[in-house]
Amino acid sequence: MFLLVIGLAFASFNGVAMAEAASASPLKLVVLGDSLTAGFGLPASAAFPVRLQQALKEKGIAAEIVNAGVSGDTASGGRDRLDWSIPQGTQAVIVELGANDMLRGLEPKVTRAALGEIIRRLKARGIAVMLAGMYAAPNLGEPYGKAFNSIYPELAKKYDVALYPFFLDGVADNSALKQADGLHPTAAGVDVIVQRILPSVEAFVKTLPPVRAAL
Repeated sequence: MFLLVIGLAFASFNGVAMAEAASASPLKLVVLGDSLTAGFGLPASAAFPVRLQQALKEKGIAAEIVNAGVSGDTASGGRDRLDWSIPQGTQAVIVELGANDMLRGLEPKVTRAALGEIIRRLKARGIAVMLAGMYAAPNLGEPYGKAFNSIYPELAKKYDVALYPFFLDGVADNSALKQADGLHPTAAGVDVIVQRILPSVEAFVKTLPPVRAAL
């Protein structure tokens, strides 16, 4: 009799656990970025958000990732389209902006202000943020590089958000992983980016509360 009761209790526990797992919705994540995440020069299936979603799935993490990358966008552009780029129900956003600011030599304080506002507005909506950083090209000079490169770690610390220091890590210095323009990653380059950033994204999403599916 005792074994029967234990067996029924165990079965009941497993049933609850299975029901809870079934009721959990995939993570709703948006990548707010520029051409580096939009998939410039690549088929849609090779864009960063698609490849990241596949990589997370292989790790047992169900996610629906929206590609909100716009080629040519600056941090200010991302800020200006923030409300309609991030739909209701979004749980987390990876912000990858600033590369075009740097390439155009925009004042780092402008980039800093725009990124700061993006983070503040997302947090006000209860949306978790991961900031993907960028480094200034050396030819822009040391003063510019120092001012620009400090933006991401300082904002991450100020607003207590996750930081991946350099989005193009492993690709920026490898011409074989870049398209003919020398700026944008090839499909293989995107896969390297995903491979490098994946542990940080895993750690980030595991801090988020589960979302329950509507009954």
